[in-house]
Amino acid sequence: MRRRSLGILAALALSVVYMAGQAPATPDTSKIGPQVGATVPAFEGTDQFGKPHTLASAYGPKGAMLVFFRSADW
Repeated sequence: MRRRSLGILAALALSVVYMAGQAPATPDTSKIGPQVGATVPAFEGTDQFGKPHTLASAYGPKGAMLVFFRSADW
C-alpha cells in the first residue's frame, strides 16, 4: 500500500512539474470584442443596486473609459 501511494505521489509531482513548464495559450484578442479606439455599440446594464445605466449616461466632457473586471471572489 505504501509503495502504491508513493507511486501515485510521484506521478502527481511529475504532472505538476510538466504543467508548470508549459505556457498558457494566449487568445487572439484581435478577434474578441471591440478593439482599442473602436466605437462600441450602445448598451444598457444594471449596477449592483438594480439601477439601469446606459453607455450614454457614462459619458462626461472628455468621453468615457469603461473597464470590465470579472472578480473571482464574489
